[in-house]
Amino acid sequence: MSAFVHGPGRLLHPLRRVGTKGSGQFEPITWDAALDEIHRRVSEIIGRWGAQSVMPLNYAGPHGLLAGDSMSLRFFNRLGATQLYRRALCGGVRSEAWSGTYGAVPGCPPELAETARLNVVWGNNATVTNVHLVRCIRKSKRAGGRLVVIDSLHTKMAEQADLHLQLLPGTDLLLAWSLAAELERSGSLNAAFIAAQVLGAEEFMARAREWPAARAAAVCGLKESEILTLARWLTEAEPLVMAPGNGLERGRNGGSAIRAAIALPALLGKLGKGSGIVLGASNAFPKTPNRLQRPDLIPAGTRTLNINDIGRHLAEDDIDPPLRGLFIYNHNPIVVHPDQNRMARGLARPDVFAVGIELAMTESMQYCDVVLPAATHFEYADLYPSYGHHWLQRAEPVIPPPGEALPNTEIFRRLAARFGFDEPCFKATDEELMDDAVDVGDARLGGARPSTIPTGRAVQMTGPDGAPLVLFDNLFPGTPSGKIELKSQTLADRWGADAVLPAWRERAVEHPLMLISPASDKRISSTLGGLVASRQAPPLLMNPEDAAHRNLKDGNEVRVWNERGDVVLPLAVTAAVPRGVVASEKGAWLATSRTGRTISALVSADLKADLAEGACFNNTQVEVSLA
Repeated sequence: MSAFVHGPGRLLHPLRRVGTKGSGQFEPITWDAALDEIHRRVSEIIGRWGAQSVMPLNYAGPHGLLAGDSMSLRFFNRLGATQLYRRALCGGVRSEAWSGTYGAVPGCPPELAETARLNVVWGNNATVTNVHLVRCIRKSKRAGGRLVVIDSLHTKMAEQADLHLQLLPGTDLLLAWSLAAELERSGSLNAAFIAAQVLGAEEFMARAREWPAARAAAVCGLKESEILTLARWLTEAEPLVMAPGNGLERGRNGGSAIRAAIALPALLGKLGKGSGIVLGASNAFPKTPNRLQRPDLIPAGTRTLNINDIGRHLAEDDIDPPLRGLFIYNHNPIVVHPDQNRMARGLARPDVFAVGIELAMTESMQYCDVVLPAATHFEYADLYPSYGHHWLQRAEPVIPPPGEALPNTEIFRRLAARFGFDEPCFKATDEELMDDAVDVGDARLGGARPSTIPTGRAVQMTGPDGAPLVLFDNLFPGTPSGKIELKSQTLADRWGADAVLPAWRERAVEHPLMLISPASDKRISSTLGGLVASRQAPPLLMNPEDAAHRNLKDGNEVRVWNERGDVVLPLAVTAAVPRGVVASEKGAWLATSRTGRTISALVSADLKADLAEGACFNNTQVEVSLA
């Protein structure tokens, strides 16, 4: 981490591009010169094309409420810029599936896993991306609890499991349906709970009955006995905790898969009294985004674009007005977006003016015209709700920003001033932004304003009874019916009539191997990708049978390809992936590959999940040959 903060790659001064886009050639300039150029160029764009030709291209960065979406969104809302629907890239499918089924409520905190007799970790690479959950599960295991892992990859979590269901990517929906059918066949469904608390159970079960264990096992690449064993354990376990992850959402049926998986505890009546689903944690916090982000500043009729489509819009000019101004911050689009080559073509356009705000010269920054040096989360104050737990914390800076680096809030304050936005909301201090971010009257803050929460104290989000928030203990579904909605008119209204119930869409076969892209323990998505530990290309994992069929050996340099591009990677032959599946970690920078491309180049940006128009990273099909 010291190399990340203090290393030679850290950006210290504003920069102006002097070479071609993508060349990484820049010269230092002053902050005043940078702000002047941004104002001049953006004003010219707005004068010709209108304000909606400008947009933010951002994601979550360090997940702080201030660094993420505070002063920056006030600026873009006031500017009249195009709005960005960014959740489609990651997390949106999961959020829609959860809220459509249970409403805008949290499920249960990860601490509930400590006392579970059965923990089911589904599509969740927990030891890499959900580390606070791992400790809780290990405590359960030490007390004699069972652990089931459902994942196409034999993860470190799977190594600790009592049962690992290594299903083929994208078949999670069929597994969940088959489990529901077997639970019904064995008489395990909780009829009283379903009658009182569940809407649409019969319609859901009608689809589930079409997939008995034997049929589902054949398509999922599992043994029938594995499905039957899990069904039996689900019935026996009291309490039961399920922890679904983002792996479930990354395919064409991602929303349906999550909905079907989180229906199982409802069908069993195992919610509350120690049982729960570790999902929906962001709903635990009394956030006040309308005060923080000021959506009232957005002009009527402003369009919203899906983040997955930005590469196409840039490269093909297929919208009116076209995109001509970008602000890239908290994000590394050329590495993490699907269809990497198309994104690169779009960013390389000389008629697109791009402003970057970053800590290091990422490969996305190399396409920017002006780059502004940002502060790390060690260098500014912020509020942090959870990413998977129920604790609110405040952080203060522990070191000053180096050079001329600034926090995002100050950068956008200066931009607002340069654009002549003189409303009081653009002069708010970081302390005032904190108090705008969270309900100051929430009793759980103990009378403290959000900006004065002691840095040594984490505030637990509890229920009215003072106990941890757990569905059916101290809160209930927030759906229109007040019940768990396995049949959701809300989702149908938002995403089309087919979304009323979980539905199966067959996969068109284009290439013989399915590529999945798990997270790396060396990076947080692409963050830290410029450090020494991440400078080697992540290997391509391949099952021994697939390698033998192609006369490939461990350590070979192989070409992974499809119609969107090709990537050269070292091969690792291993049973960690099933036959027909290959895997390589996401987030590697382009410099790690001989072809200057990474696996994101192979992923379609046009194929969308059934909810939230989400990205389908794990729906990627490839072939592999010797490089």
